[in-house]
Amino acid sequence: MATSPVTRAAGRVAVPVLGLFWLAVTTVPFLFMVMTTFKTQQESYASSVWALPEGLNFVNYADVLSGPFLAYLKNSVMVVVISVLLIVLISAMAAYAFARMRFRFNEALFGLIVAGMIVPIHITLVPIYLMTRDMGLYDSPFALVGPYVATSLPISVFILTEFMRQIPKELEEAARLDGCGPFAIFFKIFLPLSGPGLSTVAIYNAIMLWNEFIFAYVLTSSTSTRTLPLAIWDYQGQYSSNIPAILAVVTLTSLPLVVAYAFGQEKIVKGMMAGSVKG
Repeated sequence: MATSPVTRAAGRVAVPVLGLFWLAVTTVPFLFMVMTTFKTQQESYASSVWALPEGLNFVNYADVLSGPFLAYLKNSVMVVVISVLLIVLISAMAAYAFARMRFRFNEALFGLIVAGMIVPIHITLVPIYLMTRDMGLYDSPFALVGPYVATSLPISVFILTEFMRQIPKELEEAARLDGCGPFAIFFKIFLPLSGPGLSTVAIYNAIMLWNEFIFAYVLTSSTSTRTLPLAIWDYQGQYSSNIPAILAVVTLTSLPLVVAYAFGQEKIVKGMMAGSVKG
């Protein structure tokens, strides 16, 4: 059914307008955040919220970097890297089993794992806290690795299973004829061919875990073990908060995510779409 010239013209106008509107919605808060970081605490209280800073004042960044920020950064990098590596490896091996191996209760187990995506993580806080304390891991960065991996596996297994189901069976059959076993087929064929899906899982979980707050707040208590989302607490008191310093922390914390997403957005989109289109 052909569209009218008026409809086509309206579409050509509406798409750029909506694109510019969405660009403003996503960009203006970030620009506001960065702009506020160049204000002093007194200036932020005395001037309008949207007023431009009097100058490029880097005192907030110097104050943040001279504090425990780098310790928080080190803990976040360590926890996220270890967690993401475990998530990718475990979910890839599980996805290969669900996608290619035929065994009893295959579909039931896969459905049970995927059902974990609907379980609110907050209901697990108390048992995880008690288990972490009993294991002697409380108030250490490693206390976060277990919960991070466990809560990230359902979506990761789901993405990779749907991705691996699309890999041609002829490749697997040819490898079996050459004498390859399940482990060789997984590491030599499925793992390399699942690169876009693995990238999606790695980037998606890295972004989620980098910003994770509730487990980090419950399972750690000292400055030397806490992660970046908790750095904001250093700049708020009982009766007032240093807003420019807090936004400087948020800006420095978000920069790695902005860079990672700028370089990895194409892989994220491709990996997410891979399981939705057959053929």
